[in-house]
Amino acid sequence: MVVEEPGRPLAARELPDPVAASGEILIRVHACGVCRTDLHIADGELPPHKHPVVPGHQVVGVVDEPASSGRFKSGDRVGVAWLAFACGACRYCLEGHENLCERALFTGYDRDGGYAELLTADERFCYPIPDSFPDLSAAPLLCGGLIGFRAWRMCGAAERIGLYGFGSAAHIVLQVARHAGQGTCVFVRTGDHAAERFALERGADWAGDSLKPAPEPLDAAIVFADAGELVPAALRAVRPGGTVVCAGIHMSDIPAFPYSILWGERVLRSVANLTRQDGLDFLELAPSIPVETSIETHPLTDANLELDRLRAGSVQGSAVLARLSVDNSDVRAVEAVF
Repeated sequence: MVVEEPGRPLAARELPDPVAASGEILIRVHACGVCRTDLHIADGELPPHKHPVVPGHQVVGVVDEPASSGRFKSGDRVGVAWLAFACGACRYCLEGHENLCERALFTGYDRDGGYAELLTADERFCYPIPDSFPDLSAAPLLCGGLIGFRAWRMCGAAERIGLYGFGSAAHIVLQVARHAGQGTCVFVRTGDHAAERFALERGADWAGDSLKPAPEPLDAAIVFADAGELVPAALRAVRPGGTVVCAGIHMSDIPAFPYSILWGERVLRSVANLTRQDGLDFLELAPSIPVETSIETHPLTDANLELDRLRAGSVQGSAVLARLSVDNSDVRAVEAVF
């Protein structure tokens, strides 16, 4: 499924099989999570980098052709995330911030991604998938989980965290925060009682309207929704010295707000991309919690439907595209649906 023109539906296309270059592996895709970043690319809210491009950067599959260096062997389960390449030589890479690399490449944006049956990836930027996670359940960990985890760590030693927007990332981060013994407040769109119920079912201490005050001052807040008007709301909700983290790659304009809600040494910051260490750390932690991903699964050919549902805010948890059907005895014991 291909973004041929931003702002138009994805197109189903037969493309030549990709060929792995030196240091790359060829992966047969089993599942790919649907991310809001895919939507921003498809809608043209992010400037095109590759045209046309196959989106998708929450990829779980098996190695079809390994690289000569042998980090992975044929048949290994691997995950492919947003960061596809970092140069290792620029100032940011040398300082341990490869997520800010000046020559970084991104899966499903600069390189063809996982809305396909096959893709190639630099094996240095691939992850082994924990055995306890079936393919479909693992896919949302590779962006919703990873970016959420990086944003959560930037909140510091918070006793109570607010989550603005309760989608793929937030429903995973909520479990990380609870595991750490933190209180959690979830803020959803006005009148979205289904999202409130979903958050409470997943263990939130409180859930309510995103534009109304928090039940008590927060130590930190993460804004996952791409709505800029939530930033002043989050600043009002955190105590002096608290932190507001904007976790999206794209957000509507933040409206003007009075200095008084930033004053008091509150911190407003963004999260950009992720490092490989973020990925390794989170995928080591996730089985010990254990994280449970709430997923709805659809065939790859339903990609436009799932992007529409994501745009409308009607996906609870994570949407996953699969080239496989699910066998209840083992989500990995499957048959191709194409």
